[in-house]
Amino acid sequence: MASIRFLGAAGTVTGSRYLVRAAGAQVLVDAGLFQGAKELRLRNWAPFPVPAESLDAVVLTHAHIDHTGALPLLARQGLRARTWCTPATRDLCHLLLPDSGRLQEEEARYANQRGYSKHAPRALPLYGESDALSALKLLHPLPYLSRREIAPGLAITFRRAGHILGSATVEMEIAEPGRAPARILFSGDLGRYGVPILADPDPAPAADELLVESTYGDRLHTESARDVLRDEIRAAVARGGAVVIPAFAIGRTQEILYDLRAMEQAGEIPELPVFVDSPMAVDATPIYLAHREDQDEEMARILAEGGEPLRPARVRFARSPEQSKAINRESGPCVILSASGMATGGRVLHHLALRLPDPRCTVLLVGFQAGGTRGARLQAGEKEIRIHGEMVPVRARVASISGFSAHADHAGVARWLATLPRPPRRAFCVHGEPAALEAEAGRLRAMGWNAVVPGYLEEFPIGA
Repeated sequence: MASIRFLGAAGTVTGSRYLVRAAGAQVLVDAGLFQGAKELRLRNWAPFPVPAESLDAVVLTHAHIDHTGALPLLARQGLRARTWCTPATRDLCHLLLPDSGRLQEEEARYANQRGYSKHAPRALPLYGESDALSALKLLHPLPYLSRREIAPGLAITFRRAGHILGSATVEMEIAEPGRAPARILFSGDLGRYGVPILADPDPAPAADELLVESTYGDRLHTESARDVLRDEIRAAVARGGAVVIPAFAIGRTQEILYDLRAMEQAGEIPELPVFVDSPMAVDATPIYLAHREDQDEEMARILAEGGEPLRPARVRFARSPEQSKAINRESGPCVILSASGMATGGRVLHHLALRLPDPRCTVLLVGFQAGGTRGARLQAGEKEIRIHGEMVPVRARVASISGFSAHADHAGVARWLATLPRPPRRAFCVHGEPAALEAEAGRLRAMGWNAVVPGYLEEFPIGA
């Protein structure tokens, strides 16, 4: 009998991994890394529940590391199966996965420099850049709405999810001898309706089993993200300080660039120096311009008219370490966009170490901050944050803008669920913290749906 096992994003937001056993095949939907608290990150080092070489196919909903970051690890462990994704996801993975491998290697080197002795084991990376390059060879692009059999008796179709470029929902059709056909629908990460750059999520197809993300299952995006961004920039300019925005290099950075350009042109903010301090964001921005299949009508119109929707007037892209360090010499008002979005690593840490002690400055948190991350601690109001082994005082203003999240809130999820032709037999609430999962499940049950919050490593029969 077919089954689905929840290898990640069960009871937590990160580590998206779902193992489908059906028609004599094993298919992994998403291969993400766990992020956040140490007890979650340790799961990345646990033996994978099935041999990597036994997988018949892998399917990726989108390129974010909590959905793709374990792919190099599986490649090192013997994965040879085709890995299906949209064309834009393939292009973004070519940026994200090698970078993840380099970060793993850097973290191991840093740990060894600070704590290694002849009496302690030497730190090793989870995987390296070479493993990521091997994983990239497994990627096979599949356009939206193109049905493809990925194993005997198993077929998938991608539809737009509107979360980041290339993000998709996945319809999986299962045909087993002697059993009625079954359809599983994976929401992946759903984006918001009516936001710039990306088209809205496509309507959902009929499904027997549904996996629905619940990141904001207990919250609504009530404010206008652009209005709050405008007001925070104006206030920082009045104080003479910088605005530091820890932002994911893919998705959030491009949306903020779009809004900064639009506000400048409307005269809502002055033309400030805008620094994009992330080699990945520098490389990802042209990819956003290239994939017209993901763009909304306004973005496509601006490009067709020869406009530059992602270039504020005084934007500077910092690729090299020298260009990054030069930003430290900027003493007046400016905007600094730098990864990572939860302040877990990357160049943004250097900017935070410099600007957090300055009460003129503002740190804007513009996305979900997973428990245990620096971003979550800043959001909680901690007065000191450890960065590179040193405690840094927090005197800058720290503000959050939930409306910039690339995740739909519970109203947005409900809007997408309303496009289903009929209720599913069962809905699994995943990709959320416990309170958000229970809130989402409670709303579905109130609608008369059979809603389940699966546990980590729990397995359920399909079609039972």
